[in-house]
Amino acid sequence: MKTRMVGTTLPVLEVGLEQGDRIISEPGRFSWMTRNITLQTSARTAGAKGFLGVVGRALSGGGLFMNEYTTSGSPGMVAFAAHVPGSIVEVQVNPGHTYFIHRHGFLCGTEGVELSVGFQRSLGAGIFGGDGFILEKLTGNARAWVELGGEIVTYTLAPGETLQVHPGHIGMFEGTVNFEISLLPGLKNKLFGGDGLFVANLTGPGQVWLQTLTMPNLAHALEPYLAREGGGGSVLTGDSSSSIGGAIAGGVIGSVLGGLFGKDD
Repeated sequence: MKTRMVGTTLPVLEVGLEQGDRIISEPGRFSWMTRNITLQTSARTAGAKGFLGVVGRALSGGGLFMNEYTTSGSPGMVAFAAHVPGSIVEVQVNPGHTYFIHRHGFLCGTEGVELSVGFQRSLGAGIFGGDGFILEKLTGNARAWVELGGEIVTYTLAPGETLQVHPGHIGMFEGTVNFEISLLPGLKNKLFGGDGLFVANLTGPGQVWLQTLTMPNLAHALEPYLAREGGGGSVLTGDSSSSIGGAIAGGVIGSVLGGLFGKDD
C-alpha cells in the first residue's frame, strides 16, 4: 500500500491499493477513486463487536456504518480530502498503544484499525464539557490517518506535567495522557471571560496534538457574512444587484457550512 499527501491548506490523502489491501473510512469521507476500487458499507468493521460496539462507535462520531475499499485485481487508488483547512496526520497504531482523537477526526485506516468511544470519568464534565468530552478511541494494529483543523502544535508532556487547554483545541493525544475537565477559576472568568466554563487538563506522560482551528470558531467567524432569512433581508446594503449577489454568496457559504457541520447537528 502506497500513500501520497497532496496540497497544504486543504490536503488530500491518496491511497494506492494492491490486491489484498483494505482501507476503512467513516461515511462521507470518500472523495474520488479509480474504477477498479470496490466500495462496501458495513457495520461490523473497525473493531465493532456486537450491537453495543456499533452504537458506541456512532456516539463517538464514527457513524453506525463504515466504508471498506478494496481493489479487484489490478492496483487502484482512493482519495480522501480534508473537510476543513488543516492537516492530515498519519499514526502507527500498535497493540497496547491507544490514541484519543476529537469527534470526526478519524479519516481512514488500514485493516486492523479499531474505533470506539472514549468517555470522560466525570458525568458533570460530560454534560457541560462540550466537544472535548466525547472522543474517538483509536486502537488495534494498523496505520491510521487523522484530520486536524488549522495548524498543529505538538507537546511531549513529562510525567506529572499538565497542560490546560480549551476543549475544542484538543486534536489528539496518546492514551498514556490523563484527560480531565475542570471549571475555570474565578466567577468573572466564568461569566464574562467568553471562553466557556470548562478547561481540559492534559497530564503526562505522552504526546499531545493541538489544533488551532475549531468548528465553533470557524462558524462564528463566518456567521456575519451569511444571508439572514426573514425580516432583515440581505446582510449587504446598496442596489438590488448587490443584495442579490450577497444573498447568493451567503447561500453558497451556508451550503458549505451545512456540509461541514451537518454531522454535529
